[in-house]
Amino acid sequence: MDFAFVSGNPALDLAGTVGSRRGEPIDLLCGPADLERWVAQCDELPAHVSVDTAGFESALALREAVYRLALDRLLGRPFAPGDLEIVNAAAAGPVPTVELGHAGLRISGDLRSVLSHLARSGIAALADPAACLKECGRPDCTRLYLDRSRGARRTWCGMDECGNRVKAAAYRARRRASTTAEGDDRDFRPS
Repeated sequence: MDFAFVSGNPALDLAGTVGSRRGEPIDLLCGPADLERWVAQCDELPAHVSVDTAGFESALALREAVYRLALDRLLGRPFAPGDLEIVNAAAAGPVPTVELGHAGLRISGDLRSVLSHLARSGIAALADPAACLKECGRPDCTRLYLDRSRGARRTWCGMDECGNRVKAAAYRARRRASTTAEGDDRDFRPS
C-alpha cells in the first residue's frame, strides 16, 4: 500500500491517513505494521522504526489530535485543551537523529522520536499565522493541506488522487449535458 504525502507537512500527512471522515471513514493505518510502512515512506522520518501496540495507539491519538486542531484552526475555533495536551506531550519527546554522510542524509530514531517530530511539525504549521491551511475541494476528501501555491489558489490536496477525479467527473458531466442537449435539439427540429 502506498500512502499519499501531499499535505506539505508530515503531521497533516499522518492526519490524512484517514479518508472520507465525513462519510464512511477509510483508515489506512489498521495496525502497527501499517504505521511502520507509513513512517518508512515519509521522507522526513527514519527508514525503519518498530511499532508495538502501545506505540500504535499513541500514534493514532496524535493523528486524531492533530486533525482536530487543524480543523479548529481552519474553522476559526479555539483549540481543544485535550488535543493541545496530546500534541504538546508528544512534542516534548526526543527528536530523530540527523546525520550527513557521503550517501546523503540519514535519519534515525525510535517511534517516540518519530511522534515527537510529527508533533513539532504540526505545531509549527498550526502556530504559523501565515500558513494557508485548507481542506481538499473534492467533496469526499477530508485531507487538510498547506497551500503554498502562488496566490494560494490550490483547490485539491493532490492532482493524482483528487484533482484528476474532480476534473474527470466535470468532463463526464459536460459530455452528458452536451449529449442530452443534442438529443433535445433533434427532438425539436421542424419537419
